[in-house]
Formats: sequence, structure tokens, C-alpha cells
Amino acid sequence: MNPLLATLGGKLTERWLNLLVLPGALFLAAASVGVTLGHRHWHDADRLRATLDDLAARPALDKAGTAALLVALVLLTSAAASLAAQFLGGATEAYWLRFGRDPLSRALTARRERQWKALDAQLDDAVAQAHPTRAGAGGAVRVERRAGERIQALSEARDRISLRAPTRPTWYGDRMQATADRVEAAYGVDLAALWPRLWLILPEPAVQQIQSARDSFGAAARLAAWAVGYALLACWWWPAALVAVGCGAVARSRSRAALDALAGLTEAAVDVHGRELALRVGLLGPDTTGLLGRDTGDGMSEVFRKAD
Repeated sequence: MNPLLATLGGKLTERWLNLLVLPGALFLAAASVGVTLGHRHWHDADRLRATLDDLAARPALDKAGTAALLVALVLLTSAAASLAAQFLGGATEAYWLRFGRDPLSRALTARRERQWKALDAQLDDAVAQAHPTRAGAGGAVRVERRAGERIQALSEARDRISLRAPTRPTWYGDRMQATADRVEAAYGVDLAALWPRLWLILPEPAVQQIQSARDSFGAAARLAAWAVGYALLACWWWPAALVAVGCGAVARSRSRAALDALAGLTEAAVDVHGRELALRVGLLGPDTTGLLGRDTGDGMSEVFRKAD
């Protein structure tokens, strides 16, 4: 039992350091430097060194109790800053995935829908005009290649907005909504009602991959929260703005990749294990073969919703 407790304690300590202490300590150090130097002396290393020397020369720091209290205060402040970032990260996730019933969100949704439809119309025109000419074999190949490149560029530009016509104010919400729409179109099942039951029967490798993608999305949201913190710090020390921009760019890239992976894994879990769930709840017989049908999907939705 003692080795087990020691292992668990080590893992908890490592997690506490990685998630709470280190990010908060880094932000606390940047804030201390920024407040000390300010905009005017933003790169004055001598000023910072002199401030540290004055702090170290104080008699109170020679006492072990004062030093221990200072270390504890730094740790608590770092943990508090990280907890605040985690809270703001959760709010960022909710903001990214919101449905958007307020006037601003509806305006953003309408704007994204107009952009998507404009690109979709251009894509339809490009596909319709993609037939090569018969003037010559070489000319026909060149025209076809140009048309293919334009079609690919328009398709990628449209998909960067949304895989389907936007119904939410952000790409993140539309990406998850597209997954739910595709599942319903293929199997006639409500993904929101299906998913908690499906999660219970997923094998461990699938659970780990989905949880990893979910954790990556949460980590990206927390990084976006840190970007907000460094942006506020830039009011006193402008180099923090560079850190904020870098954190924001990385957070956006990682969050989109993580959510895209999460949506794909969610849809794949329904494809692979949806029929197994229908067997478990008794909507399919053990001798039934073939893919999950829409009638079975409708039946699962009805059962899981409990006549809501």
C-alpha cells in the first residue's frame, strides 16, 4: 500500500506543479518584471538587477521563517493565478461552443452564413465551369489543373468557416453541430441523447483517445485565458503584448485542431459502436446483420429521450 500511495502522491504533486504552480509562477514573474520596469524602462536589466539586490539586502529575508513565508506566498499566488486561468478557460470553452441567442451572436452567425453562402456559390460556379476545353490536349490539361486548384482553394476557404451552413456564431460550435447533423442524417439518432449511453460501452482505447482530444481542447482554452492575462499585463509593460499574441495564436491553432479531432472521434465512435449500443438496449436482435438503420436510430432517440 505504501508504494501505491507514494506513486499516487508523486503523480498528484507533478500534476499540481504542471497545472497550477509553474504557469502561475511564470505569469507572476512576468508581472513582477513588468511592474518594476514599466514601459519607459522595459529592457533595463540594470534597473531590475538593482531592485533584486535591494530586496535581497533587507534584513527580514535573512530569517528562515520570513523566507519560508515568502515562498509559501509565491506558491499560493501562483496557484491562485492558475486557478483563475482555469476558470477563465472554462468560460472560454463555453463562449466558443455557445449557441448564440443574444443579438451580437445572432449578428455574427448571420455574417458567417453570408460568407459561407458566397463561397459556396463561387464553388458551385467553379465546379460547373471546370470542364476542360477541346482546343488541344496541352491546353485542356492546363485549364483542368487551374480549375481544380480553384475548386480546392474555394472548398478549403468555405470549410474554414464551417463544414455546413453556419448555425452558430463560432467555428467551434458549428464543427460540433456538423457532427450531430451528420450522425442524425446517417442514422436518424439524436447525438446529444445517444452520447452518454455510448460513452459507457466504449472500449478503453477509444475513451483514452477521445479524452485526450478533450483535454487538448481544454488546455488550448486555458492558454487563451493566459493570453488575456498577458494582454492585461501589457498595460504596464508592453513586451507582454508579444507574449499575449503568441499565446493567442497558439491557442487558436491548437483549439481548432483539438476540436476537429474530438468531433471526428465522436462521429467515428457512433459509426463503430452505435450498432453495439442498439444491441445492448434490445432494439436489435443478436442475429441481426448490416449497418445501423435509420429506423433503429429513431428508436434509440425515442428511448433515450424518454418521451421528452
